Amino acid sequence: MTEHMSAKQYQAAIAKPKLGNKYKAQRTLLDGICFDSKAEAAYYASLKLRQRAGEVEHVEMQRSYALTINGVLVCTYRADFVFWDVTMKRRRVIDVKGVVTPVFRIKQKLMKACHGLEVEVVK
Repeated sequence: MTEHMSAKQYQAAIAKPKLGNKYKAQRTLLDGICFDSKAEAAYYASLKLRQRAGEVEHVEMQRSYALTINGVLVCTYRADFVFWDVTMKRRRVIDVKGVVTPVFRIKQKLMKACHGLEVEVVK
């Protein structure tokens, strides 16, 4: 005696379970923008308030930087936020992180070496 299964049942049986984010971050929608985590969305909200208060200017999100050494592109780094801090009188590069990985540490050092910019981590 043989058992039969429909194509739909077969697909359900072999389907891999949906994996979530490796670091348990939840994508969050705010002002029509999809952020990689709740923490990133919260930082954006606070940055908007600071911008309205005139404390920060020229806010950029997801700005990419080429990390080039001796004319060779090593990798790229995408900052969560880049802005001019009026009170500190300097450009700030912010990365919202729950977990600081070894790859991020390398990119952080490359940003300092290639662009002279310190990447600040906000948890």
